[in-house]
Amino acid sequence: MRPISSLGIFEMSKTSAGRFFEDYSVGQMIRHAVPRSVSGGERALYHALYPARHAIYSSDQFAETCGLERSPVDDLVAFHVVFGKTVPDISLNALANLGYAEGRWLKPVWPGDTLRSISEVIGLKQNSNGKSGVVWVRTRGLNQWDETVIEYVRWAMVRKRDLDAPAPETAIPDLTPAVAAGDLVLPEGLDFLQYDFGLAGEPHRWGDYAVGERIDHVDGVTIEDAEHMLATRLWQNTAKVHFDVTSRPDGRRLIYGGHVISMARALSFDGLANAQMIVALNGGTHANPCFAGDTVRAWSEVLDKAETAAPGVGAVRLRLVATKGEAFALKGDDGKYLPDVLLDLDYWALMPV
Repeated sequence: MRPISSLGIFEMSKTSAGRFFEDYSVGQMIRHAVPRSVSGGERALYHALYPARHAIYSSDQFAETCGLERSPVDDLVAFHVVFGKTVPDISLNALANLGYAEGRWLKPVWPGDTLRSISEVIGLKQNSNGKSGVVWVRTRGLNQWDETVIEYVRWAMVRKRDLDAPAPETAIPDLTPAVAAGDLVLPEGLDFLQYDFGLAGEPHRWGDYAVGERIDHVDGVTIEDAEHMLATRLWQNTAKVHFDVTSRPDGRRLIYGGHVISMARALSFDGLANAQMIVALNGGTHANPCFAGDTVRAWSEVLDKAETAAPGVGAVRLRLVATKGEAFALKGDDGKYLPDVLLDLDYWALMPV
């Protein structure tokens, strides 16, 4: 508060500059505003923003033949909505969103569901420059029945407000390198025995893919500022770097990393049309920034395969790489990502056997 007149009247700020690194503590629970009810409009907008064509998310009838009551909201729509809730509390003052781990989709999200987010701070480490630090959080997205529909860990580099604030005790969480196949949660009733490969778009099934196989998804999409800002507003993501050209020294809007994830996933349809549902996020790195005018391409590598208990359903672990450059180029001799690489994502998907 500050005095605004000689009468001693005080003014209290009603606005928030967001949390800074020194505002976090391990074990802190953050209940995020604002709940969001999703609808069929999300599907239409998602398909307008990305060349998304996976059949289960395009057709109620196709989803019904796969044992579901109707077409659920795309897995990445659920991720974006839950992620967007966390931005004002976790990454409003972030310099970068660094990575993901231990992500699982636990229940389908249906049109009409209302989602909200809760996060727990599970790690802190101040950077050596004393100007910022890394914050690890475990986030859960819950529906209107308080059921967890998605959970994941992410970590971000966050600015300090007060450079003289003491560094917290370093606590780096011990994260698993990948979700075990036995810990994957499949949608109730999922059944691919009546799967229609013709309607899905490709004949390739689980048995046609080999561990170590790499797939060039061929096409590219040039990113536009207007589209990424529409997407980021749709997810109610308030990070300044995506909207405000004065928030970066170079005067450029940074493309939301989730926009790159969705674009690469949509591009992967060519070659992976039957990798229908994402059920786990093992890890992810936004290797280099993306800006308007960049043309995003994608390639995938098969990392692992597993059987499931669901009829006709197999799981495939995939590395999805978004790049501005050539397919299959990832890191240099120094072990660092090449400058054209935008995203390195490791996930499990479900596919007909």
